[in-house]
Amino acid sequence: MRRRNERWAGLMLAALTVALGCSSHGRGPHDPAMLEGRARAEMARLGAAWPRAQQQAAQQAGARATSTPYVGDPAVFDSPGREERLQIDRVMKLLGIGPGKSVADIGAGGGWFTVRAARKVGPGGVVYAEEINPAAVKFIEDRATKEKLGNVRAVLGTVDDPKLPAGSVDAVLMLKMYHEIARPVELVERLKPALRAAAKVGIIDRNGDGSGVDHGVPRATVVKEMGAAGFGLVGTYDFTKADGEDYFLIFEER
Repeated sequence: MRRRNERWAGLMLAALTVALGCSSHGRGPHDPAMLEGRARAEMARLGAAWPRAQQQAAQQAGARATSTPYVGDPAVFDSPGREERLQIDRVMKLLGIGPGKSVADIGAGGGWFTVRAARKVGPGGVVYAEEINPAAVKFIEDRATKEKLGNVRAVLGTVDDPKLPAGSVDAVLMLKMYHEIARPVELVERLKPALRAAAKVGIIDRNGDGSGVDHGVPRATVVKEMGAAGFGLVGTYDFTKADGEDYFLIFEER
């Protein structure tokens, strides 16, 4: 449930949920959990045709190709051992995330990083969990309430604007979602006003080929695009995956 071209996936999910609700039986159309589950299954079935369509749409619009968005259960990202595999505590330390800090989780999905950052910054800090899908925003709000994290602020952004308050964050993380941004330079330029002095922007992604079919983007492409948006590379790491396939890049505004 992360950023994608023209919010197609979010709109399709809503449309499918409504359509399935009109024809559901048994538990009835008023069971939103059942309807959303059926809608997600249908989206997964349709998903095989998305990569080529996305590439064509991106080329026609002058944007780069993006990978097929994940539309399944967000709980999949809470798999056991993920914290250790990503070494997320080390990631947060390198980004300067600690007690009292303000953090933005861009493309927060189900809030996996959001809740961990919220615990790290404590009650004196805040975490802005940004998503473009209203359902994801609601999911994060409910999760924060359930986990008693009063320092989480769910934010509904757009495909090219995270809609964060001006001067609000010390650190930003884009975790495995940069490859889903069709116009990254525009997005990052609109992120700038939210950054405090010396704020760090971290990007963790797969060193893919940028074709839009392998859920990755070349490291060099990210550095080039961030440079075009006015950011310089200040740190490069490969510890977030044992085989070195993923990279962790840190940028600061020039």
